[in-house]
Amino acid sequence: KVVPIDKSSTVLTVLLAIVLFGETNNLPVKLVGVCVLALGIFLMIEKKETSVQVTGRKWIPYAIASAVFAALTSILAKVGIEGVESNLGTALRTGVVLIMAWVVVFMKGKQPQVKKIERKELLFIILSGMATGASWLCYYYAIGHGIVSVVVPIDKMSILLTIVFSYLVFREKLSKKALVGLLLMLGGTLTMVFWS
Repeated sequence: KVVPIDKSSTVLTVLLAIVLFGETNNLPVKLVGVCVLALGIFLMIEKKETSVQVTGRKWIPYAIASAVFAALTSILAKVGIEGVESNLGTALRTGVVLIMAWVVVFMKGKQPQVKKIERKELLFIILSGMATGASWLCYYYAIGHGIVSVVVPIDKMSILLTIVFSYLVFREKLSKKALVGLLLMLGGTLTMVFWS
């Protein structure tokens, strides 16, 4: 349930880019693409049986805040990277994220747990960090040289690759409803990429 709410940041980002940056080329096509994308995101939301105990709905504001901050990330990046080389912009942003993350770790007193991380887990965390770094470098270059309302939906289509990898590695399967949602998300994104 959290991931589709987070992916809704794509819709918010496209709408903000239209308003703030005047990205109105083929506006009707862009708006149709956004609506199809939003419908696809909605269809991806599924109730699943899980072994994780969910108590209450305290997580919902955090999921919504995640979507809002993700949208703001793209908008602020476009404004901030205007006269800055994309790799330097990524390095500065990463430094801020690094400081924020460690401040939270120390505020919660979790730093002693670093010694307890197993090598295999540490390896995958490091590989994940490298993948994140590569993604951010590519994303900042695309944002700096491209159209935000097109770059962001393409970036968020990482969900397609995630689903493919989750099938290959974990044998996870989509329901028919979620598959239709995914195809709509893909269709909405491709509409914006090719016709706007």
